[in-house]
Amino acid sequence: MGISLDELQLAARNHGMPLEALRYDVTPVGLHYLLVHFDVPAVPADWRLQIAGRVGRELSLSLEELRKRPAVRRIVTMECAGNGRARLEPHVVSQPWLSEAVGTGEWGGVELGALLEEAGVLDGAVEVLFGALDRGIDGGVEQAYERSLPLADALAGEALLAYELNGAPLPPQHGFPLRLVVPGWYGMTSVKWLERITVLDRPFDGYQQAHAYRFRRSEDDEGELLTRMRPRALMVPPGVPDFMTRRRFLAPGRCLLEGRAWSGLASVAAVEVIVDGGSAWTAARLEPPADRAAWSRWTFEWDAEPGEHELACRARDEAGHTQPLEPEWNVGGYANNAVQRVPVTVR
Repeated sequence: MGISLDELQLAARNHGMPLEALRYDVTPVGLHYLLVHFDVPAVPADWRLQIAGRVGRELSLSLEELRKRPAVRRIVTMECAGNGRARLEPHVVSQPWLSEAVGTGEWGGVELGALLEEAGVLDGAVEVLFGALDRGIDGGVEQAYERSLPLADALAGEALLAYELNGAPLPPQHGFPLRLVVPGWYGMTSVKWLERITVLDRPFDGYQQAHAYRFRRSEDDEGELLTRMRPRALMVPPGVPDFMTRRRFLAPGRCLLEGRAWSGLASVAAVEVIVDGGSAWTAARLEPPADRAAWSRWTFEWDAEPGEHELACRARDEAGHTQPLEPEWNVGGYANNAVQRVPVTVR
């Protein structure tokens, strides 16, 4: 089944990162991938962040008051859970991502854990709910966009409430005035246009948690909650592209292949490259990341001979997770981290 007009409309609203932008340690704001679930909301002039629920002291903070608190900056690679969905067969109807739904930003703000400690989390709390200003209908349910985190991850992790991206105030499409950023987790966790944080004494069962963003192998499967990013390596397509097909063309000789690799499960341990489905994968040179939750640059010298070729790369993390050769189909089209394949013509 081809891409529908509804899916094309989604693709026109959202955008992926051009793969040539893998050359940047930090993705320029306009090239970072973007997904807006409903609308970019109109932010009230009197906006304040509310922190309530199972806390000893409720907080109501303006953006100015948040900026007066100790600031942190973290370079974080963020990937959409649906990245690679358009490559699944049978076709999954939704935002038709290929492999470009990723980006790395330098986020500035305040630590989530510090604010929760200031509010005083009470006994019996189990999760922290993040509510956004954007509102719409998903799966027939009218809702504000909401997601939760286990209390332990909210308190002990590296999550931050960001009001800056790449040294400038958050642009509207990336969550102005404030958004959650959860390093290592798929992007749907990092709630934008944040207006309230509620500490809960029970698991959150809202639509975006209980129904969406679950890895389901069939329609009647309850599924597994998506959390951390699976390992992935992507390559900057070498040479120059054909306008329509994006097939690559380059001259023969030594060619430096390069790209980025990341995993939310553990640090990246290795990246390997294979040409034309050969008998063995060959290790690429891997550089350390700029920050713990940032992608790592990799390079590989290839002797390009005339002809038609297919290049592929894969990542393995320190916990032993390796990219599969083929994707695992699922109802939502999530977490497709199958190896990238780049067809090239050398002439």
